[in-house]
Amino acid sequence: MSKKHVFQFLDLPRTMPQRIPLELRTSGDWGELYGKFGKEEAQYQAGRCLDCGNPYCSWKCPVHNAIPQWLQLVQENRIEEAAALCHSTNPLPEVCGRVCPQDRLCEGSCTLEEFGAVTIGAVEKYIVDTALANGWRPDLSDVQATGKRVAVVGAGPAGLGCADRLARAGIQAVVYDRYEQIGGLLQFGIPSFKLDKSVIAQRREVLEGMGVEFRLGVEVGRDVALAQLLEEYDAVFLGTGAYRYTDGGLPGQDLDGVLPALPFLVQNGRIVGGNDPWGRPIAGWEDKLALPDLHGKRVVVLGGGDTGMDCVRSAIRLGAAKVTCAYRRDEANMPGSAREVANAREEGVRFLFNRQPLGIVAGADGTVAGVQVVETRLGEPDARGRQSAVPIEGSESVLEADVVIIAFGFSPSVPAWLAELGVEGTPNGRIVAGGGDRLPFQTTHPKLFAGGDAVRGADLVVTAVAEGRDAAGSIAQLLLA
Repeated sequence: MSKKHVFQFLDLPRTMPQRIPLELRTSGDWGELYGKFGKEEAQYQAGRCLDCGNPYCSWKCPVHNAIPQWLQLVQENRIEEAAALCHSTNPLPEVCGRVCPQDRLCEGSCTLEEFGAVTIGAVEKYIVDTALANGWRPDLSDVQATGKRVAVVGAGPAGLGCADRLARAGIQAVVYDRYEQIGGLLQFGIPSFKLDKSVIAQRREVLEGMGVEFRLGVEVGRDVALAQLLEEYDAVFLGTGAYRYTDGGLPGQDLDGVLPALPFLVQNGRIVGGNDPWGRPIAGWEDKLALPDLHGKRVVVLGGGDTGMDCVRSAIRLGAAKVTCAYRRDEANMPGSAREVANAREEGVRFLFNRQPLGIVAGADGTVAGVQVVETRLGEPDARGRQSAVPIEGSESVLEADVVIIAFGFSPSVPAWLAELGVEGTPNGRIVAGGGDRLPFQTTHPKLFAGGDAVRGADLVVTAVAEGRDAAGSIAQLLLA
C-alpha cells in the first residue's frame, strides 16, 4: 500500500464489511450479520488512522488495546505481528472485534469520529481471523513452567481471560464449567448473527494448545466441592457471571407467553443449532424453556439494553409478524449499542421510547394479550446520575402482544457453596474482591480470587475479559512472589 498523506481519511471514507441482505435476515438467516474485510479493505481502513499522539481509542478501550500500533502493522501486511500485539492486551480479540459496542468505546472516541471513525472492530476481527486461519498461534516457547496450578470456575469471558494469562505466566489453569461447551454467555446468550459459535470452538483449540485444561459438565458445589479445589490447587478464580433474572415485579408476568430474556436466547440457540450441546437446562428455568412459536405473532420486548436488542432481532428471524421494543427513557439514554439499535430498526423492529410497563394484560383465554404502559418524561438524575423516568398521569395505553419478553437485565448471586466459606458478598449478590490489604480481585479468602460480572454486576464482555486478565496478574503475584 502506498504511503498515506495527512488527509487520507477524507479520500477514504469509513466503511463496514458487507452485511447479509435484509431480505435474508428477515426470512430467518442466522449467519453473522457482518462479513469480513479482505486484505485491501482492512489496509484502507487502517490507513485512515491519524496515529494520534494521545490515542483516545486505546484509553477508552477497557483492555487498552494498542490500536494505532496494530493498525500500522495491518498497513504493512504484518498480520502475525498484529495478532500477537492484539493478544498482548486482549485474550479474546476475535470475540471483542465482533461483540464490543465499538460505537461507545474505541470508535466512539476516535479523533475522526466526526468524519467517520476508523472501523477498528472489523479490522481487529480481520487480524485475528486471518492469523489463526494461517496457522498462527500464541508463542509460549519462552514461558517457564512454575509448577503452580489454579482452578478457574466458569468458562465465560472472565474465566477464559484469566486462564490465558495464567498460561502465559507458566501457571497451569484448569477450567471448570457446568456446561458442555466453553464460552458462558458467549456460547449461550449471544445469538449467532452476532457471534458464530465456531469462533468459540476455535478459541478453545487455541487455549488448549497453550496448555489450558477444560473440565466441562462439572458443576462446582454439586460434582466437586470448592473445599476440594482449594485443597488441590494453589489458588481458585471465580468467574461465575451474572445469571440471576432481574424481576420487574410486573403484575401478570407469570402468564403463558411471558418469557425472561436469557432463557429465550439460550433455548432459541439450541433450536437453531439443531441439537442440545450443553447437556442440561439452566437450573430453575426448566419450566421456561419450552418456547412458543413466534411465527406470525406480535412480540413486545421490554428493556433497551444489548440483551433486548438480541431478543428483538431473534424474534424477527423467528418469523414474528410485529416486534416492538418498549423502553422507559428516550433513545439518547438507551443503554444498548446504537449500531445494534440501527440494525434492529432496519430489520423492522418498532421502538417506543418513554414507555414504562405497568403490567401484563391477560386475554379471555388466560394468555398474554398485551402490555399496559404509561408514557414518561425525564426527571431528576437518579443515584447513578441517569435521569429518572417520571410517569405522566393519564397517559396509560395497552400494547397488543401475543408474546412478551422481559429484558430488564441480570444480576450476580453469591453461590451457597461460596457463602458457606464466609466469603463476603454484597446485598445485591456481588462477590466482594479487592480493597483493604487484599490484592486486586482477591476475596476475603486469601486463596480465592474473583472478577467479571460476578464482582461488577452485568457488564460488557470486554470488561469481563479485562478483569479476568488482571485477576490472573494478582494470582501470579501471590504465587510467584
